[in-house]
Amino acid sequence: MSCGEPHETDCAEVLDHLYEYLDREMPDSDCEKYKEHFDECSPCFEKYGLEREVKKLVKRCCGQDDVPTDLRAKVMSRIEVIRQGQSSPQEGSDARQEGSEARQDASVSAPADADVSGAAPAGESGTSPTAGKNPA
Repeated sequence: MSCGEPHETDCAEVLDHLYEYLDREMPDSDCEKYKEHFDECSPCFEKYGLEREVKKLVKRCCGQDDVPTDLRAKVMSRIEVIRQGQSSPQEGSDARQEGSEARQDASVSAPADADVSGAAPAGESGTSPTAGKNPA
């Protein structure tokens, strides 16, 4: 998005960092630069205002929930892993564990001689063997 007017800071850059600005997660010098941009660019200021109101609404509606004390550390750790372009070592073990549990669930819930593939037994497909054939 661009308003078409020349600015010291490009609209796309400002909007890419809008949430950092809203959350005050950027250096003061950048905050000042973005504030200047909002003062002179009405489309970006509108987007800023909309996102600010959404944030207030979410805080009012969801801000009372208790959050586990270690959640922030887990989220920040995961963000760091993503920024480094790596997958977490635990992810692989979690996926293997879930796959193992799914296999165990399938074997527990179905009798040993049951067909768990979902295919109909031979001769019980729901259509007649001559369906679609012209009698001669």
